[in-house]
Amino acid sequence: MSDEISNGAAAPAEQAAGATFVVDKLYLKDVSFEAPNAPMIFNEQGQPDLQMNLNQRVQRVGEDAYEVVLGITLTCTVNGKTAYLAEVQQAGVFGISGFAEQGLDAMLGTQCPNVLYPYARQAIGDLIVGGGFPPFYLQPINFDAVYAEGLRQRAEAQENGDLSSGTETAGNA
Repeated sequence: MSDEISNGAAAPAEQAAGATFVVDKLYLKDVSFEAPNAPMIFNEQGQPDLQMNLNQRVQRVGEDAYEVVLGITLTCTVNGKTAYLAEVQQAGVFGISGFAEQGLDAMLGTQCPNVLYPYARQAIGDLIVGGGFPPFYLQPINFDAVYAEGLRQRAEAQENGDLSSGTETAGNA
């Protein structure tokens, strides 16, 4: 049995040349849940408005080891009042070797969050239900598209001479 994970995505060309991708450790790095207007919020009538923020941090922790932290913040408001705020930082340590710089960047930006997301999604769902609210299931995310958009934004920032470019993505859930 191979320790390599491809998540059904097309493997980069470097992988054929002996590149490896190994999940060494998965863990919750930070978790927070707030229901600042409970218990009154349970009586509010109205359509919930959900706002999701997604971010990712990468840190080298060894010669071929990288910690990737996928952060998700989900804020639910009803009639302008915060019902809940759920935050999860799902992390993992990944052994990645044998990739060119561009391939390594792609692995860290696509495959690692693809591995982490289901765990973060489950943690968010458990927090919401545990907080007394109806279940909410985060929809799948296309991290290849998120990565491509990040590359586009970095290239645009370099063209404009702006060296500060974040990797945060926001959107309505």
